[in-house]
Formats: sequence, structure tokens, C-alpha cells
Amino acid sequence: HPLLAHLRHRFALDWHGIHGVAHWARVARIGERLAAESGARLDVVRLFAFFHDSCRESDGWDTQHGPRAAVLVESLHGSHFSLDRTGLELLIEACHGHTHGDFHDDVTVQTCWDSDRLDLGRVGIVPDPDRLGTAAARRPEVIAWAYRWSIAERPRNRLRGFRASPEAQAGPD
Repeated sequence: HPLLAHLRHRFALDWHGIHGVAHWARVARIGERLAAESGARLDVVRLFAFFHDSCRESDGWDTQHGPRAAVLVESLHGSHFSLDRTGLELLIEACHGHTHGDFHDDVTVQTCWDSDRLDLGRVGIVPDPDRLGTAAARRPEVIAWAYRWSIAERPRNRLRGFRASPEAQAGPD
């Protein structure tokens, strides 16, 4: 797919690392499952999965990767993918705020964020249901499913040098 090829070409980190293509694919699959229940826009959720970490400059604490991804979304809209105006605005908001946003009133944005948070097992963190905003994501069986999947595919030798945010290091309350 041309969009994925473009993202791979410009991706600054290890393509197979903790924020690389396997993570993006899991976020897409988790998002599909959540969207089926939440009613989120599947087109936005799928695109979020591939854009949200595409502008990372570090596997550690990179506070501006979301805003950079939002700018990339705007620059590639119309040439590498297409959404209606509302969908584009939702994708930009989801990418921009996914690192710092707690909860969002829009179910599509929240589904995007929950999809990413449910893949925290890859860095040894069990997702905290109190930090998930959709009913589907908070269900214990969904958390367990996503966690099992993310730890099964965790890049075992690529965590060296990874530094999570202070909040993530604290883990679930």
C-alpha cells in the first residue's frame, strides 16, 4: 500500500521495534474490535493506527510525536489517503492528543486512544481500565485479550534503552 510504504520510508525508528509496524497492526486490530461495539468510524480508527506513532523520534518519552503526526496527516490527505472533512478533523485530533489526552467526548477519538493503550503489554504494562474511555475497552476480557496478544508479539530484545513516561512507569493504580 502506498501510504504504508511512505510511512516506512520516513519512519526514524526500528521498523520492527516497540513503536513500529507490529504495534501499528495490533492497534488497528484492537481498534477494529472496539469500533464494532463503540460505533466509532472504522476508517479513522484504521488510519490512526498507522499514523499515531509514525513521527516518533525516540522510543522513549517523545512528547511531540502526536502533534507531528497530526501535521503529517494534514500534509498527506488527498495524496495518500482521503477522508471527508469530519473524518480528517477526528484523525488529526486523535493523533495530536493521543499521548497527553485522558478522555475525549468523541467516540471515534476515544476508540483510537483506547486501541493504543490496550497495546501497552508490549512494554510490560497491563492496561488500566480506569484509563480507558469506552465500555468495550474496559471489559476485562478485552483487556486480557489485548494484553495476551501484545506480550506474545513483544520484541524481546528491543526494550533496551526504552524509557516510558513517569505515568506509565507507575503502572496501574
